Amino acid sequence: MMHCMHAAGFPKGLLCAVTGKGSEIGDLLTTHPKVNCISFTGGDTGIAICKRAGMIPIQMELGGKDVCLVLEDADLELAATHIIKGGFSYSGQRCTAVKCICVMEKVADALVKKIVDKMAKLTVGFPDANCDITPVISTVSAEFIEGLAMDAREKGARFHQEWKREGNLIWPLLIDNVTTNMRIAWEEPFGPIIPIIRIKTPQEGIDHCNASKLALQGCIFTKNIDNAILMSDAMESGTIQINAAPARGPDHFPFQGLRESGIGSQGITNTINLMTKTKSTVINFQKETYTMG
Repeated sequence: MMHCMHAAGFPKGLLCAVTGKGSEIGDLLTTHPKVNCISFTGGDTGIAICKRAGMIPIQMELGGKDVCLVLEDADLELAATHIIKGGFSYSGQRCTAVKCICVMEKVADALVKKIVDKMAKLTVGFPDANCDITPVISTVSAEFIEGLAMDAREKGARFHQEWKREGNLIWPLLIDNVTTNMRIAWEEPFGPIIPIIRIKTPQEGIDHCNASKLALQGCIFTKNIDNAILMSDAMESGTIQINAAPARGPDHFPFQGLRESGIGSQGITNTINLMTKTKSTVINFQKETYTMG
């Protein structure tokens, strides 16, 4: 990236890439007096940065537990298609991935069947084979994902596929009948597993969304746009997509999280404002230049 910037004509030194372990360079970068703005994408590390940084502008995007709310009048084919795309692209390793499905009981079985049928068509392997599901980033991540899945199964959840893992490669998994005492209901897996919570009322889905410490995005599937807007207002997340999976969106769109999902907002205008300091100069004339009244 830096090579491209220099090739495009950016003066050397204007942009710098500093690489190294966070344990070695993190504190220096985040507490140095000449650093006057910090933007970071990550997780718990971002919270640590906020605690160390001084009185400077900060923008943080720290992950999500994006709830997908499917109502009784939803287009289930559309919902299933977007759940596959939103939940399993990049093997689920996206902050805006679908991380929890809250579906009305009346249509839950029909939705699950459509999702399971589409999951069966996903290819699993390595990137050079252009597979849909590829290894997650590290062994630590794979073990964390497996821990979430096993916890759910031990507490009574139903697996719609056989659990299968080879090293860092995890086969896609839909976990049904998830309850709020399971870790997968709250923790971000960052991998190709999706939990389903069956709900009796839309309010249950809204309440689950708002009870999470993470609040980056969410989505609602319904044919009633008026209801969708009201529910979006009630869901306390940075962005709510209606009849589409969560997504970053065009660069000029605002992109932000609430609670532990972040501080501040990305997007071209918001980022420029983040990096802009406001200063006022007031000229005081000794002679009155206007008359009141």
